[in-house]
Amino acid sequence: MVKDRKYDVVVIGGGPGGMAAAARVAELEIKRVLLIERDLFLGGILPQCIHSGFGVKIFGKELAGPQYCQLFIDKIKKLNVDIMLGTMVLSIDEEKNIIVSGKINGIEKIQTKSIILSLGCRERTRGQLNIPGTRPSGIFTAGVVQRMVNIEGYLPGKDIVILGSGDIGLIMARRLTLEGCNVKGVYELMPFSTGLIRNIAQCLEDYDIPLFISHTVTKIYGNKRIEAVRISKVDGSLNPIRASGKRISCDTLLLSVGLIPENELSKTCGIKLDSRTNGPIVDENLQTSTEGIFACGNSLYVNDLVDNVTEDGYVAAESALNYLRGWKAKNNFIDIKAGKGIAYVVPQRVSGSSDVLFRIRPGRPARDANIEFSGLGYKKKVKRVNPGELVFIKIKKEQFTKAALPCKGVIGIDIKA
Repeated sequence: MVKDRKYDVVVIGGGPGGMAAAARVAELEIKRVLLIERDLFLGGILPQCIHSGFGVKIFGKELAGPQYCQLFIDKIKKLNVDIMLGTMVLSIDEEKNIIVSGKINGIEKIQTKSIILSLGCRERTRGQLNIPGTRPSGIFTAGVVQRMVNIEGYLPGKDIVILGSGDIGLIMARRLTLEGCNVKGVYELMPFSTGLIRNIAQCLEDYDIPLFISHTVTKIYGNKRIEAVRISKVDGSLNPIRASGKRISCDTLLLSVGLIPENELSKTCGIKLDSRTNGPIVDENLQTSTEGIFACGNSLYVNDLVDNVTEDGYVAAESALNYLRGWKAKNNFIDIKAGKGIAYVVPQRVSGSSDVLFRIRPGRPARDANIEFSGLGYKKKVKRVNPGELVFIKIKKEQFTKAALPCKGVIGIDIKA
């Protein structure tokens, strides 16, 4: 049965970004607010993140993932927010009509004036790495193992090799060690770790788990179950060095090789994506290329901390309110380009009509680095930059007014050691 529903704001995705956006929208006294989540519960990945470290910026204290999640669930339930769980969004058209499908209500059409996308991200799998060898059981992504251990109560194996030094992989190295597993090492393709420095210290160094940089898995052995992997060093071009290959026995290979923002839905409504972030191109208000649709969370760019996701959710909510009140972005945007030493920058364009918080992902580790904004005449010195940690820089709107003509509509951002 198809029904019609009408809302002022629809938030798609019930993770930390979506919950923060929905709660903030309702606090701003928007009466018709809907939060849609395809899972059977809210929270996204938070319920399986039982380690502490969440909420320091937002609540001023360290919380575990489920605690942080529950605070927002309780908050949303007290506010005027409709919630649809177990519901998949199938499409969004040009008029912001949303088609959803759920087990309880079937297919429905939802009409709204504004949309906030907080779609999360997915993990890279073995199939995207093209690792040679057989296809046995015992190969998992880090997030799957985290859910398996922390929610389902199962261990993936006993002798573990971890490929990739992303934060979930580092956290699971510690978690599996505490559960009695033998983590033989964490192997990272790049010449530096891609996780937070604190996680390297607290999850690896404190538990004597070795980290091998410039190493990768070049072959998988085993028939029904994985028996071993071949580890090889890589050269400066990230190509394996044949003579360096070493066979390491294991019954489990855990992959922590990056996250991909989930934006298949964004493509259905013609939103332009950034090839660097794999998320939508947004302005300083987190509005996408489609007017009235905003983005936040890991579908916009992969975040380091859930507190940052929450803050972006607040920005998206406040921007949605301004849009409902008649605000429209200027057409003459200044494009932002990630230059030397930078993996990506968000936002990718600015109007210059308000202050802008730039979120900058360094491409490589560096000490005593200068972050320079060409055309703005702005430079900031940073003691240390690391790919695992975003750099936040706020620029006043007056700077853009002065620089709009000299920079010819483009501002480049570089990190120079």
